[in-house]
Amino acid sequence: MAARRRGGDCREFVLLCVLLGTRWEAWAGHIRYSVPEETGKGSFVGNIAKDLGLEPRELAERGVRIVSRGSTQLFALNRRGGSLVTAGRIDREELCAQSAHCLMNFNILMEQKMSLYPIEVEITDINDNAPRFLTEEMNVKIMENSVPGLRFPLNEAVDADVGTNSLQSYQLSPSRHFSLVMQTGDDGTKFPELVLEQVLDREEEAVHHLLLTASDGGDPLRSGTMRVQVTVVDINDHVPVFSQPQYQVTVPENVPVGTSLLTVNAIDRDEGSNGEVSYSFWKITPKCLHLFQLNSLTGELSTLGNLDYEESRFYEMEVQAQDGPGSLTRAKVLVTVLDVNDNAPEVTIMSVSSLIPEDAPSGTVIALFYLQDRDFEKNGEVTCTIPENLPFKLERSIDHYYRLVTEKNLDREKLSVYNITVKATDGGTPPLSSETHISVQVADINDNPPAFPQTSYSVYVPENNPRGASIFSVTAQDPDSKENAQIGYSVAEDTLQGVPVSSYISINSDTGVLYALQSFDYEEFRDLQLCVTARDSGDPPLSSNVSLKLFVLDQNDNAPEILYPALPTDGSTGVELAPRSAEPGYLVTKVVAVDRDSGQNAWLSYRLLKASEPGLFAVGLHTGEVRTARALLDRDALKQSLVVAVQDHGQPPLSATVTLTVAVADSIPDVLADLGSLESPAEHDGSGLTLYLVVAVAAVSCVFLAFVIVLLALRMRRWHKSRLLQAAGGGLAGVGASHFVGVDGVRAFLQTYSHEVSLTADSRKSHVIFPQPNYADTLISHESCGKSEPLLTSINFNENKDKPPGIQPGVHGNLSCFLAH
Repeated sequence: MAARRRGGDCREFVLLCVLLGTRWEAWAGHIRYSVPEETGKGSFVGNIAKDLGLEPRELAERGVRIVSRGSTQLFALNRRGGSLVTAGRIDREELCAQSAHCLMNFNILMEQKMSLYPIEVEITDINDNAPRFLTEEMNVKIMENSVPGLRFPLNEAVDADVGTNSLQSYQLSPSRHFSLVMQTGDDGTKFPELVLEQVLDREEEAVHHLLLTASDGGDPLRSGTMRVQVTVVDINDHVPVFSQPQYQVTVPENVPVGTSLLTVNAIDRDEGSNGEVSYSFWKITPKCLHLFQLNSLTGELSTLGNLDYEESRFYEMEVQAQDGPGSLTRAKVLVTVLDVNDNAPEVTIMSVSSLIPEDAPSGTVIALFYLQDRDFEKNGEVTCTIPENLPFKLERSIDHYYRLVTEKNLDREKLSVYNITVKATDGGTPPLSSETHISVQVADINDNPPAFPQTSYSVYVPENNPRGASIFSVTAQDPDSKENAQIGYSVAEDTLQGVPVSSYISINSDTGVLYALQSFDYEEFRDLQLCVTARDSGDPPLSSNVSLKLFVLDQNDNAPEILYPALPTDGSTGVELAPRSAEPGYLVTKVVAVDRDSGQNAWLSYRLLKASEPGLFAVGLHTGEVRTARALLDRDALKQSLVVAVQDHGQPPLSATVTLTVAVADSIPDVLADLGSLESPAEHDGSGLTLYLVVAVAAVSCVFLAFVIVLLALRMRRWHKSRLLQAAGGGLAGVGASHFVGVDGVRAFLQTYSHEVSLTADSRKSHVIFPQPNYADTLISHESCGKSEPLLTSINFNENKDKPPGIQPGVHGNLSCFLAH
C-alpha cells in the first residue's frame, strides 16, 4: 500500500489524478482508489496486484476475485495486468445523486488465504450536466400602478452536478424597467428575483419579454435559459352593470337536478381582468344554498337539489357580479315553484290484529289505518282498495280512516297466512299509488282428525326376523297445527291364536314405527290383522283408524325331511330287493321326502350322490324313484349301497341324504345265503370287509328271518279263519321288499309300490320269483287291497329243518296290500 501524499500543491495533485485516471491510497487496512465518472469500460482504476503485494500472475493462482455488496458489478479485475478496471459506464448522479462524496465499497477475496481486503473507490464528479429550468417560459403579471422596488420571485434552475460544477449564478437580459437579484436559501439553494426599477405604463408597453440565464462553475462552463414574459395589468376604473335589476322564473317542482333556471348577465367596460366578471351569491339562506348553484363564469342559475312544493313554494336570493380587481354590483332573483303530483299516498297503520282464530265470525275487525297525501287538490284525493277473492273487506270510518274486517269464515287448513296488500291511489295525472302489506295469521282450532294416506296397508315380513326390528312405519297427517297436529299412534287390542297381538307387535307412539317383538315363523302363522289408531292432542282429541295386514314371508329354514325309507330306531339298515332278471328302468324303490317350507323353498329334487356300483342305478330328479339304469349282471355284487341326496330350491338351498341298501338275488334262500356269506367272497377277493359290515349283515339276516316267520304265521291264521284251505292258493297279504327290514319309524308314504311275489316250495328250497316290471309302477289303492286275487305261482313249503316253522303249503297272496293297509 502506498502512503498518502502530504506535500505539494493539493490542486496540482488532483489535476494529476484526473490526468492519470486513477488515484489510490491505503491506510488502516483499506485500499482506496479514485476514478472520474463517465469513464469508458475497461478504464484503469488501480494496480491491485501491487497493492496486495502480488505479481499479476498470482491473482489467478491464489483465487483473487471481487466480492460485490450490490447487485450491479461496477469494477472488474484484469488478471493479465494485475489492475482494477471499470466494468462499464459509471454515472455519478445515478449512483449518489447530490451527495458531496460518492464512494463505492466492495471486497477483494483471496481464496488461498481465505482473506478479505476492503476496497473503496471514490467516483469524482465531472461537469456533464448543465443547469436546467423546469419550464421553458414563465408569465408574470404586474399592475401598471405598482411602485418601483417591488420584487417578483422567478423559477429557479437545477444542476445535477456538485461542487463548482453545480449552479453558480443567474443573469437577466438587459431592460430599463427590470433588474435581477440572486438570493441564497438556508440549504444553500440559489434562486432569482425580478426587481421593478421603473413605473410601468400599460398603454406604452403592455408586455415585456426577458431572458433569464443560469450558469454553473465547471470547465467548460454550462448554462440554461428560460423566457420570462411580464404582462402589465390595467387599472380597474369601471364596475360591472346587470342587464336588469331583478330576475324571475317559474318552475315545476319535479325538475331534475342540474336543470338551468335562468342566466344573470353583467357588463364591465374595462379591458382584460378588469373587464372579466365573476358571479356569486350575495344574500341567500342556507336552505337555498343547498338547492341552487350559480356558475361563477356564465351567471347560469341551476338546481342543485330537488325542489319540493310542499316544503316551499317561493325562493328569493341576491347575486353579485365582481370584476377582477374587486368592483361589485348586485341583483335580486325570484324563483316560483309549481305543484305537481309527486307524492304518493301514505298508509299509516294505527292498529292491527295479526292472529285471528279460524272460527272468528264475519265482521271481525283486523286492522285500522289512516290515509294521507301531501299533494293538494286533486293530487291529494286518495282512494283505497284490497285484492279481490279475499275473505276481507274495507269499511270507511271517519275522515280518512279505514277498517279491515272479515267478510267470510276463515279456514286455516286452506290458508294459514293472508298477506293483504292495501293499495292507496291518488287522483293526479298520472296517478300515484303506494302499497302496505298486512300479514294476518289464522289461529288453529282442532277441527280435523288425523288422516292416513291409505285405507289399509299390507306389510310383508320375512320369517325368522330379529326381535325388536322395525318392520313398517305408518304416518298420519293432520292439517291442524301445534298440539292439534301432534299425533300419537297405538295398536288396537286383539288376539292371535289366543295370544294378545301386543305380544307380537309394538308401535312407537310418536313416530308410528312398528316393531316385531317376536321372531315370526311362517310355519306357525302366515298373516296377522292389526288396527292402528292415530289420535291428535287437541281438546277434544280426534282420531282415525287404519287396517294393517302383516304377511309372513317364507324363508328356506327347513331342510327336506325324508319319510321313506325312514331311519330304523334299532340301528338296522333297510334293504331293498332287486331281482337279477330286472331290466333297465325297473323300479327298485322310491325315496319320499317333504319340506315344511312353501313355494320354491319346498320344491325338491333328487340325485344320486354316491353308489357302490356307478351306472347301475338312477334316481328320478323330481320323483325320487330309484330304478335300474342297465340290466343286472352276474358279476354285480349282491349288496349295492346308494346315497341319495334330496335338495330344495331355496336360497341358500338345504338338503338331506339317505343311504339305501339294495340286495340283488333271484330267490329268498339265495338272499339269505348270500347275506350270510357276504364275508367269504370278500375274503376270497381280498377286499377286507370290516367287522362292522359282518355284524350288520348278520343282524339284517336275523331280522329278515324273524319278519318272514311272523308274516307267515299271521297269514296262516287268516287262512284258517277264511276257510280257504281247499283252494289251490290262499290270499297272503304280501309285504313290499322294502319292508322286510327297518320298518320302524316310518310315518307316512306318499305312494306305495307293489312287488308281486309268489312263493313255491319243493323238497329242498324255497324260491322268490320276481315278475316282469309291468306292475312295478302301479299304485295300489285301498279298494284294490280288499280283493284277494291269486298271483303267478303258489308257494309250497315242505317240512324241513332249514325252513321256517309254521309255513303251510299252497300259501300265496298279494304282498302289496299289506303295505297299503
